[in-house]
Amino acid sequence: MNEPRKRAWVSIDTQALQKNLARVHSLCPESTIFPVIKANAYGHGMEQAARAFTSSHTQIAGFAVATVDEALALDKLEFDIPILLLPGFADEQELAACVGAGIEMVVHSRYQVSALQKLFDADVFPGVPRLWVKHNSGMNRLGFSCADCIEAYQALHRLPEVELVLMSHLSCADDSTDSTSQEFTSAQITQFNKVRDQLVEATGKAIVCSMAASAGILGLPATHYDIVRPGIMLYGASPLTTATGEELGLLPVMTLYSRLIAINAVAAGASIGYGATYTCDRDTRVGVVAIGYADGYPRSAINGTAVLIQTQAGSVRTRLIGQVSMDMITVDISGVDSVQLGDEVVLWGVGLCADEVAKQAQTISYELFCKLTARVDFEYD
Repeated sequence: MNEPRKRAWVSIDTQALQKNLARVHSLCPESTIFPVIKANAYGHGMEQAARAFTSSHTQIAGFAVATVDEALALDKLEFDIPILLLPGFADEQELAACVGAGIEMVVHSRYQVSALQKLFDADVFPGVPRLWVKHNSGMNRLGFSCADCIEAYQALHRLPEVELVLMSHLSCADDSTDSTSQEFTSAQITQFNKVRDQLVEATGKAIVCSMAASAGILGLPATHYDIVRPGIMLYGASPLTTATGEELGLLPVMTLYSRLIAINAVAAGASIGYGATYTCDRDTRVGVVAIGYADGYPRSAINGTAVLIQTQAGSVRTRLIGQVSMDMITVDISGVDSVQLGDEVVLWGVGLCADEVAKQAQTISYELFCKLTARVDFEYD
C-alpha cells in the first residue's frame, strides 16, 4: 500500500546548524560557547540539534535550557557535557533534581542562595555543579541588583569547591541604530563591568563572565567576555531589528513546506476567505495551500505575506490573499501558468527568509519556529 503524500512538513538542515555555530566561533574566537537549545531547540528538535552541535568541528562548552524537564531530558541523552538551567531552580525539589543530575544553575534571588547554603550545611552535595550568579543590569526580569549581586556572589564563593560565573542579559541589543537603545546597552555593560571589577577586588581572583546572546555576539564585541550563549542565530534567523538572518549571512535551518490542493478562478469583485478580508481587484487565479494556524502557520499573517511555490519551471514568489484558516491558506497565482496541483509550497526557510515572513505576520521568527504543531512532520538532513 502506497503511503499518502505529506500534507505539511518541515526539513531541518543539521549542517546549516553546524555552519551557524561555526559563525559564532568566528565572531568571538576567545569565548567558549553554550548553545541555547531551550523550547525544543527553538522548535527544531532538542535531541537532533544537540547531536548536530556535539558532532560539529566547532567546540562547545555546554547547553542551556529553560526548564527542569528540559534539563533532565537532555541529561538522559548522556552527551557528557554541562547543562545550564537558565531560570535556575524554583524550589527545593527542583534544586535536588538539578544537584542529583549535576545540572548547572542560574542563581538570581535570595531564596536560592539560602537554599544552597542550607544544602551545603547539611553536607548532602553529591557533586557541586557550577553556579551562575545573575546580575540584573537593566532587564528587570531575573537577577540581583549591584549590591545584592556582590553579596550573593561572595556568599556562594565561600562555599567549598564551587565554581562561579557572573552573568547578565542584554535587553535592547536587538536595535543598534536607535540612540536610546545604544545608551541603555552601554549603561548595562558599564554596570556589569562595575560589578565584575568589585568582585575581582573583593575575591582577589579573575571572574568568569557571560553576557552576550545572539544579538550581543553579532553586534557587541565588548559583551563577548568568557562565555557566549547563542540562541536564535544558530537556527538561521536574526535577533536584530535591522537585518534578517539572510542579510547577516546565517543559513536557514528550518524550511516549512506544504502543497497546493486546489486552483480556483475567482472573478473581479469577489472576496476570499473568512471575513472577506481580501477582495479581488481583477479576475484572479487562486491557489489553496494545505496549511493553516492549526499547523502553526500564523493567523496574523496579512494580505501580501510572501509565499514561495516550487513549480517545474522553478520557484515562484507569490503572496497570501485572504485570512489564514485553521487548515488552509489562499495565494495569488495569477499569470503563473507553470503552477500545478500538488506543487510544493515553501512557507519559510530556504529561498524565503523566516524573518521576512515573521515581520509580515507581525511577530518574530522565534515564535514562528516554536509554534509549529504536531500535525507537521519533521525530517532531518
